[in-house]
Amino acid sequence: MPWTAADIPDQSGRVVVVTGGNGGLGEVTARELARKGAHVIIAARNLEKAAAAEARIREAVSEPSIEVRPLDLSDLSSVRAFASGFDIDHLDLLINNAGVMAIPYRQTADGFEMQIGTNHLGHFALTGLLLGKLLAAPAARVVSVASNAHRMRQMDMTDLRSDAGYSNWDAYARSKVANLLFTYELQRRLARAQAPVIAVAGHPGYADTDLQFVAPRVAGSKFMGGIMSLGNKLLAQSADMGALPQLYAATHPDVVGGDYYGPGGLGEFRGYPKKVDSSKRSHDTDLQRQLWDQSVELTGVDFGMLAVGNGTPVSA
Repeated sequence: MPWTAADIPDQSGRVVVVTGGNGGLGEVTARELARKGAHVIIAARNLEKAAAAEARIREAVSEPSIEVRPLDLSDLSSVRAFASGFDIDHLDLLINNAGVMAIPYRQTADGFEMQIGTNHLGHFALTGLLLGKLLAAPAARVVSVASNAHRMRQMDMTDLRSDAGYSNWDAYARSKVANLLFTYELQRRLARAQAPVIAVAGHPGYADTDLQFVAPRVAGSKFMGGIMSLGNKLLAQSADMGALPQLYAATHPDVVGGDYYGPGGLGEFRGYPKKVDSSKRSHDTDLQRQLWDQSVELTGVDFGMLAVGNGTPVSA
């Protein structure tokens, strides 16, 4: 039988952070985890949209334990403020879901190209700053949301600032490769440290969400907005279906560190979740370490006891 949100195990007592939980895949993820009893924190930049998402979840779920907290992944000071203000003693699930896609060139508050800065560097810093809370949970997971776009091209992963030139789709694909490189390197370091945390990833295939319309709005292109709308109507699966791989990665008892999940249909565009393979490039261990080192340098977050990954045991 196909796995659905109804199959999510009981999440009572678990604390969850969903970045970008103010709509699309993030909102579905927050709703379904709250439905199963988790305390869910929607971490979002747009608090008005986040409040509307919270209201929708409260209408759909009986007495959910849910709250909204501000987080702008494109501003490292906001990431640090979120982490320093995290006043719960543990964190069971960190779902790095938020992202931007194929937008015209923009910079983050810290001067990074916006897509790598938001989709990867912001989540890298957030994960490192919340590591102590994750270690305090008995079996925590970090779930990063990637994309089929990570297969698009063989980008130069050393040029995270896009100094050599900018292509909106190349930059998006680079950020999605980075999500997987980070997941695999994080998992290796967690395993070496014998930490009670695993790192996994999922992707939604082609899901009908607002993500596709951000770039046309930023560029002021009604034509591209129309193309995206047509594609969503003809080809995309629902956000509820698109969220299943990350929900599976977050909750299924058989998931192990380093797993990657996506839709099981043709080309991984649609369908129920299954374990899938990522590109050969995403498994390049030298590239994983290089990206990690660059990310530490750019964000100033070194993950403390995982900085060297020398196998020294740690306790929760």
